[in-house]
Amino acid sequence: MTTTTATTGRPGLDDRDDLADLDGSVRGNPAAHRVLTGDRPTGPLHLGHYFGSLRNRVRLQRLGVEMLLVIPDYQVITDRDIADRLAEHTENLVLDYLATGIDADRATIFTHSSVPALNQLLLPFLSLVSVAELHRNPTVKDEIAHSSQAAVNGLMLTYPVHQAADILFCKADLVPVGKDQLPHLEVARTVARRFNERYPRPDGTTVFPRPRALLGAAPLLLGTDGGKMSKSRGNSIPLGADEDTTARLLKGAKTDADRRIGYDPAGRPEVSNLLLLAALCQDRTPEEVAEEIGDGGAAALKRTVTEAVNEYFRPIRARRAELAADRGHLREVLRAGAERANAIADATLAEVREVMGSL
Repeated sequence: MTTTTATTGRPGLDDRDDLADLDGSVRGNPAAHRVLTGDRPTGPLHLGHYFGSLRNRVRLQRLGVEMLLVIPDYQVITDRDIADRLAEHTENLVLDYLATGIDADRATIFTHSSVPALNQLLLPFLSLVSVAELHRNPTVKDEIAHSSQAAVNGLMLTYPVHQAADILFCKADLVPVGKDQLPHLEVARTVARRFNERYPRPDGTTVFPRPRALLGAAPLLLGTDGGKMSKSRGNSIPLGADEDTTARLLKGAKTDADRRIGYDPAGRPEVSNLLLLAALCQDRTPEEVAEEIGDGGAAALKRTVTEAVNEYFRPIRARRAELAADRGHLREVLRAGAERANAIADATLAEVREVMGSL
């Protein structure tokens, strides 16, 4: 495994490293790593979130890595005019985290709005990027194309820098992401590098590490319409969906007219996506699933995927229903997380002010 060492003392990871490469480093010294990740509270998390990032988070925490989960409530209004049902969506995110295996006693789960010092970092960070760089971000371009707003607001262009503040306020060195989020992580890496260059310490050490991406086994699952699976595009399968709803949604998934089922991501993306989903749930390869279905056609493929998804998520959904009965516990998790996050953010902001000479 190729590793690098950040000047902060936290070991980093080569950008190409994945979870398999990470095991040795984490098992040897899990306390040397810190993960920051999160999800916007705009609706229920779906299967793409789970296989693209959530499952990685749970594994990392179980290995002993410190885990921080931000619920960026301020970022809800990047692509919409109002934050609809914000409290409900926020609590449901906590519900999804706990149901999938995140241990709230060892994780820090908090919202943007509860940590003022984190958001204050956005101001000096914005001075480190150009307007042209903000406009060129491919993920921002995609979000703008699918925005429900008539005009793009300033928060939409700057939210990759806000995400950099999310990652850097706690000096996270590992960020589990899907492929579509890699441009945002690169912004965080750029901000860290430029800040360290512009505001060096006299002893030669730097304030921020450069975080590394961790891609899951399925960095990007397609939605039922063949496009990117997204909460806002109505093409996802929620983690908390019941078995009948899951079956209905998968029954409507886009496939093709070829009766022989085969795994060909480039030539048959929709069919291959369903095969991959079944394979992930059954711990098999997509080719093995395809061989088993053979000439069964789209109906047999969807039946196989439905059975695999419902079987895999049955215990997670049962745990979710149990946790949902105590909403007060979810709010207590957020309160405790905010207390821990504020202590970290205040210390980092003080450090930033010191090297900038603004104390």
